[in-house]
Amino acid sequence: MPAADARPPGGHVRIRGWGWRYAGRRRWACRGLDLDVAPGERVLLVGASGAGKSTVLHAIAGLLDPEAAAEHEGDVLVDGRPAAIARDRIGMLFQDPEASLVMSRTGDDVAFGLENAGVPREQIWPRVDAALRAVGFRHGLDRPTSALSGGEQQRLALAGALARRPSVLLLDEPTANLDPDGTTLVLDAVRRGVETSGTTLVMVEHRVDRAIDLVDRVVVVEPGGGVVEDGPPSKVFGRQADALTAAGVWVPSRWTGNTADGSARPITTLHHHSADAPPTGSVAEPTPNQPRLRASGVSRTYPGAPAAALQPADLTLHAGEAVCVTGANGSGKSTLAMILAGLTRPDTGGAFLTDDARRPLHRWRARRLCRRIGTVFQDPEHQFVAASVADELMIGPRRAGMDPAQAERRRTELLERLRLQHLAGANPYTLSGGEKRRLSVATALATAPDVLILDEPTFGQDAQTWAELLRLCARLRDDGTALFAVTHDLEFAAALADRRVAMHDGTITAPTAAHAEIPGRTT
Repeated sequence: MPAADARPPGGHVRIRGWGWRYAGRRRWACRGLDLDVAPGERVLLVGASGAGKSTVLHAIAGLLDPEAAAEHEGDVLVDGRPAAIARDRIGMLFQDPEASLVMSRTGDDVAFGLENAGVPREQIWPRVDAALRAVGFRHGLDRPTSALSGGEQQRLALAGALARRPSVLLLDEPTANLDPDGTTLVLDAVRRGVETSGTTLVMVEHRVDRAIDLVDRVVVVEPGGGVVEDGPPSKVFGRQADALTAAGVWVPSRWTGNTADGSARPITTLHHHSADAPPTGSVAEPTPNQPRLRASGVSRTYPGAPAAALQPADLTLHAGEAVCVTGANGSGKSTLAMILAGLTRPDTGGAFLTDDARRPLHRWRARRLCRRIGTVFQDPEHQFVAASVADELMIGPRRAGMDPAQAERRRTELLERLRLQHLAGANPYTLSGGEKRRLSVATALATAPDVLILDEPTFGQDAQTWAELLRLCARLRDDGTALFAVTHDLEFAAALADRRVAMHDGTITAPTAAHAEIPGRTT
């Protein structure tokens, strides 16, 4: 038996005739899948949103409960054993990093998996420290996990997976909540980890250009089906670039010729009053419209945190204006967004609608608040309460007192525009990550709010839905809605924003014009 600190060789993944249909769903998430991943191989799974990629990762991780399926078939083996029995050989980073966190302190959370694996005590903390350094986690071991931003949770969860030195590493959208510098650092950490250990890597990443140099093989899967293409990146994208682009996959430009920087398509902008046209042209100047929401001196320090998440800040949102806020993970963006949405009580100051400034938004009743402000959370599941997609889209309009016929028309339009019609009867929690994000945006739009607060609205989206979300946001802006979007997606910010605001260490820095230079941008 190898020593507890020995690095195991890469695991062998073998899938034969495998299929999975979630309870309550007519369509199979995946079916007829045959796949072999040799020890030490690095594989990228690609396909349209809802193609079953995350389901495949959960199957390899042994995390799918047969009792929860309507139907399942075939076998998933890791090193010749059923995946559910081989979990000790597998490390996984979930699309929702919060699902991986189990302890209240960051150091303890990384150490938890090592303790369960029986690693000698004297080896645990050096491995914890090394893993946290590798992913660029900037806080100490005592940082409360509850005080972490989404991106910081992502890094911590990856550190926990790497510290265990698994034989198979599964990554589901590992860069979804990361700032650009964090994306580079984390992918470099993954590269070093798998290269030095020989770990087998299977990953899903919608922004293929970020991951393509990390893998040696690309496997294309289709919704409800099996493998449709398999081979080296040059072969797969060389033969399938057009078909994959049509399916919404972000094909790197080296196979499409779109841009010089490796992104999937040119970064363009949406003029005001042209939301249904393709995003082209130059940035429109900000329109000096009526102030809609004003925050004055708002700040927030979370319990147990050594420093303020948000320093006293002032910000005004105007009707018909889109404001995008960018900054590193942990800079206070989401905290500011939740205060503007009336969902977090600031320690100082307050956020007010300018036409009703008698009471700060955090003191409004939910029925009244949802009528005026729509919110898209960083974690989509935090806003789901209904048993079906269709019912979820009616909760906000009913609570706001919207006319039933108008609410039904709104629901039908949003289901169609965000490609959710076939999922109307599905439970929201059974959707793929990209589908959950689309539903969370749709629920926020359902009440046609005066102000829309969005936290990472485009993460996990294929190119088709990215463009549709952009058009929807632009149309809302043109109709007079005030939009505030927290985003690491510089393309989205360049295409939509009338005004861009940067944050650093809880402080709003000087706003920049929407047309400020963005790496790789073309007009």
